[in-house]
Amino acid sequence: MTCIDYQGQDFQTGIVAELPSKVHLTSHPILLRIHEPSVYKDETQRTWLHLGTETGRVLKVRLRQEVIPSEDIALITIPQISGTMPSMWSLQFGSRYLDSMGRFWRIVHHVKEDDIEEMILELMEES
Repeated sequence: MTCIDYQGQDFQTGIVAELPSKVHLTSHPILLRIHEPSVYKDETQRTWLHLGTETGRVLKVRLRQEVIPSEDIALITIPQISGTMPSMWSLQFGSRYLDSMGRFWRIVHHVKEDDIEEMILELMEES
């Protein structure tokens, strides 16, 4: 049995283990505006990739913040955003977004892991 202290060090071997670097974020982009197909920019000009849409009972959208040089944006090969995707999201009340189509989206999760942010938004049923 391996015992690891609070700093991630194995007591028996003295080896420092890699601790997960996933952090749940409570500060969200205020505005996400479409920049190119499948690419949004926030109010600080950070780029967010639309990585997929999951439809089932409820529509969900996965976005990942990545640094993309402006000359490479046109080369992104992610499928284009469908007609159901908004051209803009704006943060309302700190915990949900209002899109350009007048629909509300709940933030399912917003995490930062290894310096990469990921957000999953879920279309709220009353929208």
